[in-house]
Amino acid sequence: MIRSPAFAGRHYAVLGLARSGLASVAALLAGGARVTAWDADAARRAAPELADAPGLTLADPMTLPLDGMDGIVVSPGVPLNTHPIAARAAAAGVPVIGDIELFALARPTLPPHRVVGITGTNGKSTTTALVHHILEGAGVPTLMGGNIGLPILGQTPLPAGGVYVLELSSFQIDLTHSLACDVAALTNITPDHLDRYADFAAYAAAKRRLFQLQGGGQVAVIATDDDETRAIAALLADPADPAPGDAALFGAQAALPAPAERPLLVTVSAADIADQSRWPALQGPHNAQNVAVACAIAEALGIDPAAIEAGLRSYPGLPHRMERVATINGVLWVNDSKATNATSTAPALGAYQRIHWIAGGRRKTDELDACRPFLGHVAAAYTIGEATELFAALLGTAGVAVTRAGTLDAAVAAAAAAARPGDVVLLSPACASYDQFSDYEARGRAFVQAVRAMEARP
Repeated sequence: MIRSPAFAGRHYAVLGLARSGLASVAALLAGGARVTAWDADAARRAAPELADAPGLTLADPMTLPLDGMDGIVVSPGVPLNTHPIAARAAAAGVPVIGDIELFALARPTLPPHRVVGITGTNGKSTTTALVHHILEGAGVPTLMGGNIGLPILGQTPLPAGGVYVLELSSFQIDLTHSLACDVAALTNITPDHLDRYADFAAYAAAKRRLFQLQGGGQVAVIATDDDETRAIAALLADPADPAPGDAALFGAQAALPAPAERPLLVTVSAADIADQSRWPALQGPHNAQNVAVACAIAEALGIDPAAIEAGLRSYPGLPHRMERVATINGVLWVNDSKATNATSTAPALGAYQRIHWIAGGRRKTDELDACRPFLGHVAAAYTIGEATELFAALLGTAGVAVTRAGTLDAAVAAAAAAARPGDVVLLSPACASYDQFSDYEARGRAFVQAVRAMEARP
């Protein structure tokens, strides 16, 4: 784990004891901090890692005085717009932070290194994993963490010259106040998580904070394929001359430091990538954007172009993101369970010509507008979960043949009966998973298991 004397003699409360919470507790205790930890789930409070740990008290910070604490460490899943811990911490003058902020506080005590932070509504996981893969192939010591893989605090620190590659959600950015990334990158911004933010402008402003935390000599990579990312790039380029709408989008946060104290701006676009045929796991227009951002990051880190190309060619792809599961009787089965909104699903629909589309779950919006340009590729759709009726109505109105399957197993069976050689059965739900599954990974695993069971039949 990451051990840092930056925590010595301090007192933190940790609220939430899932993976990142347990890693935070362990790192704080190892650094000499006192920790008050709590989780509403008694089983998590009984985790073996917490038993008889010196310096640890198990108590609910909602019932304790917070004055004098150095921080309240919460999981990114804690909704600060509704959870009472936010108001209690503010009244006590105690910052609410996350494990990424603890990592930022520990950085000065670690061997010299660089940090890459990657955010965006869609594509950030693939871009993060791709950058990490390129660095590994180039022989650069590297770790991947944040919103992907293992908690960063639970990993062994890198030697001098290493690069930490962090996927950062808007929630994680909200919970850090001092993470100045050597290279920060933004893939795109489309409406998402509007249950956590006052409006779309507030969500976009949360993404932009990653660049506000940077300083001179650092690099900001922005894919300027949508209005919001173009607005952020324009402000970074010339904050004295904001584009129309910037004030509405970012309000008082539009101010930036003087040019010498701002990061170097690098803009890219999906249109920069003319030929993806050499990279088997990076097909589709969404991956063109991911590649453009990843290449700019790698170039900013000084990676040789030949090593970048080798990494693009050998990148294996991520589970649950355009994952080719099997070809059975000439039908390709693809697991894209990580596509939890329509904007993320649209490129998957654009990547294949004749699709049996499994969609639905807990909807984030009441429309599928981003998918409309590709509905001509959909031979049939199979709707599941809470969005069964809504999606069936939307797709039926658009002329798509729809089966109201209700469950994933029923959808798989119906698609298997209808698909013909050359077709693709695509799980790309355009919805969250929490109505029927614990997370998108569990949903993807259920799909893969169903496909494997068919594959095993004589």
